[in-house]
Amino acid sequence: MAAILAAATAASAALSTLHVSGRSSLTRTRCHLRAITASLSSPSEFNITFAPSKPKPPKTLDSDELGQQLFIPWIVRDQSGKLTLQTTPPARLLHALADAKTQKKKKKESKVVVATATVEPKHSKAARRFYNQNFRDPPQRLSKVLASAGVASRRSSEELIFEGRVTVNGSVCNTPQTRVDPARDVIYVNGNRLPKKLPPKVYLALNKPKGYICSSGEKETKSVMSLFDDYLKSWDKRNPGQPKPRLFTVGRLDVATTGLIIVTNDGEFAQKLSHPSTNLSKEYIVAIDGVVNKRHLIAISEGTVIDGVHCTPDAVELLPQQPDISRPRLRIVVHEGRNHEVRELVKNAGLEIHSLKRVRIAGFRLPADLAFGKHIELKQSNLKSLGWKS
Repeated sequence: MAAILAAATAASAALSTLHVSGRSSLTRTRCHLRAITASLSSPSEFNITFAPSKPKPPKTLDSDELGQQLFIPWIVRDQSGKLTLQTTPPARLLHALADAKTQKKKKKESKVVVATATVEPKHSKAARRFYNQNFRDPPQRLSKVLASAGVASRRSSEELIFEGRVTVNGSVCNTPQTRVDPARDVIYVNGNRLPKKLPPKVYLALNKPKGYICSSGEKETKSVMSLFDDYLKSWDKRNPGQPKPRLFTVGRLDVATTGLIIVTNDGEFAQKLSHPSTNLSKEYIVAIDGVVNKRHLIAISEGTVIDGVHCTPDAVELLPQQPDISRPRLRIVVHEGRNHEVRELVKNAGLEIHSLKRVRIAGFRLPADLAFGKHIELKQSNLKSLGWKS
């Protein structure tokens, strides 16, 4: 195209400087110009087509641009309450659009990601071996395991083992010193399987009522263990995943005696608490039928012979008379704890017992507001007052 225009320009310049001598020369020159012009304006030379332009994507407008470009007559109410005509949207609409945009953005950002449950890792044999060697409880003596499981006291557990009533991994075991692991070894006592997971230690203080015995051998007599039926029924709810303990009393109170008795599943604790070598003092309140004088107190304090052993109390005291109690009451403290010791002391003095109640063992005293047949769980401080360090 540029070459054609340059040729036309050169021809015009030559025409302006040309010396025409005659009319025929001028005519010939004009004919040449028409031919050049015709060749330049030929449609075959200028048939140029262009590709159609791509449509532009529609532009999304935010609330501010929308308010600036919408020239729509809006009828709004001004501050004075009159209706007016304006070309911009009301401020309320613009604020509403902006708030909607902000809320949408916040909604996207506040999507909650639900965490998927992680699968427990599988530990290698080396890791399990390291755990067993360094953190797992070491094997213990068979007699101690039985006592910890609440089967019996340490001494009674040894007797069960010597009698051949305990099997370990299918074989009768007669040696209490045998090291066992309840989680690995299969232990049976009197045909009953010892649980792999030992129950937690339980320490309870019961206010024993009259008419209950401290053993479960006689079906026709009420046992103090029946007072813990509700406690054991709700055990799974209070201690999920823990086996139920086998409870027994620490020492005994005869069927007519009321008051404090300790109930546990810890055989070692029971053995230490009931062993005579501990010399734990026990306090009793005795209601007497009849009159008590100084002679009776001296006779009780002098003691009596029980099973060939002379037993004397630690203290004897006549309690002050109370308006709501007609019978005289004695406070007697003993530490040996022989069978029916307090009853024998009072009987030897020529007195008749109306009621007998134990109110204290060592440093733990029976709560005054604890009703008959009810119990409480012993705290660590209570166990220390009983001389036990767990």
